[in-house]
Amino acid sequence: KAMCSGKLQTGLLVAGYFVYLLVGAAVFQVLERTTEKQEKMAAAQMKEAFLQNFTHLTVAEMEQFMKNLTEAIQNGVYPVGNESQIEDSSWDFSNSFFFAGTVVSTIGYGTLRPKTAGGQIFCVFFALFGIPLNIVFLHRVSKMLSLLCKKLGKFLHEKGMRKKKIKVLTLLFFLATGILVFLCLPSVFFQITEGWSYSEGIYFAFITLSTIGFGDYVVGKQPGRNYFSYYRMLVAIWILFGLAWIALLFNL
Repeated sequence: KAMCSGKLQTGLLVAGYFVYLLVGAAVFQVLERTTEKQEKMAAAQMKEAFLQNFTHLTVAEMEQFMKNLTEAIQNGVYPVGNESQIEDSSWDFSNSFFFAGTVVSTIGYGTLRPKTAGGQIFCVFFALFGIPLNIVFLHRVSKMLSLLCKKLGKFLHEKGMRKKKIKVLTLLFFLATGILVFLCLPSVFFQITEGWSYSEGIYFAFITLSTIGFGDYVVGKQPGRNYFSYYRMLVAIWILFGLAWIALLFNL
């Protein structure tokens, strides 16, 4: 019975956690989308004006243009290419979900961030309740993984292995499989999808899973590259389970 209620609790927690992220993603999307579209249109107009007059701009006007351009880029608006980019929102659902995941996991790349007052205030409350929820979620998932560990240990113990040796072996087993599943394989995947080198992929995976999150490398952000639609959502899920694996290592 205890086992059953434990499973139910875990199921509810996992479901609740994902619902929290999905609802948060939807709210961020609603709050941020319009402002972002205005920023993109303003940047496109600025580029248009520059292309019409660039032969006889004064030094001061040129400086102002550079300033505006830098500001647009810092806001995540890249006025490169044609008009169609105005339609591609950084706050589509996959991106919003990815953003929500990086908030609760405290990675915070800083490439996508709320710019409206409403979005910023919502972000404060979302993180306030989301970070503890994330910790509880990771703890629960890593607990389930450590039960697997115990089963493996029991099996080896029955085969006549010493306890100390079992401890070292299970730690090594989870360390090795984790490094393979969460660092080595994803890096190959990033190499193909992002066009990074393998070492850049490893660097990105480590900076992300250690929750440092510099934001110098971020997935799904390169202009002109075609990504499949739920790419960033998939990466967000990889991050969550990668963090659970790290929590498990600390447990072990």
